[in-house]
Amino acid sequence: MATGNLGIRIGIVLAALAAAAVLVALYLVFFVAPLEATMGIVQKIFYFHVGSAINMTVAFGVCALAGATYLVSRPMSARVASIADAVGIATAEVGVMLGAIVMVTGPLWAKVAWGTYWTWEPRLTLSLMVFLLFIAYLALRAYAGTDRFGRGVAAGLSILGLPGIYFIRVAVERWGGAHPQVVYKGGLTHPGMRQAFFASVIAMLLVTATLVLLRALIERRRQQVDALFLEIDRTTG
Repeated sequence: MATGNLGIRIGIVLAALAAAAVLVALYLVFFVAPLEATMGIVQKIFYFHVGSAINMTVAFGVCALAGATYLVSRPMSARVASIADAVGIATAEVGVMLGAIVMVTGPLWAKVAWGTYWTWEPRLTLSLMVFLLFIAYLALRAYAGTDRFGRGVAAGLSILGLPGIYFIRVAVERWGGAHPQVVYKGGLTHPGMRQAFFASVIAMLLVTATLVLLRALIERRRQQVDALFLEIDRTTG
């Protein structure tokens, strides 16, 4: 219980930091970063899109690592396995939320930049595939409930996302495509644009960390309640 209370206090601090960071990022995006010469105000979608995409891949990556930890630790430590399971669920849910932002903001930007909402270029296609894979993970994990085998299959499915996350990162360099490489190719030439970009990434990172921590704490409490019910069933049966 004490550990849970500490987690809640940390979550409150993270939430306050995240709220402040979001306000700073919004100010930098709309009042400091200049309008892009070609796209105008629409270019500002970039800051929300890329910040969400980076943190989406981080969340999915942590989910995959949590899945591996669950499979490895399950025979040795039920507590570690339960924590890994909770972290996996939390990061997958937050990652899917961020993925939804990516999948909405990307086509809005693409319509102005490319003249179409969607093209089946490598990075877009891989991002959609990984997004759908972790939606499938959440569906499978919800269906599995307390079943150990179902949890193991879900954990294995999350691990399959790791190659996809890597290929999203290198897709443009390896296979080309229309996806811009503004950050890696030094496209953010104006200091205000760089400030807005890094502030948006940090803000989204703090939001992600806050949501993951609080969701994992909720899942741990749910696991403890389930364990109590099972114990009551055993003692009264």
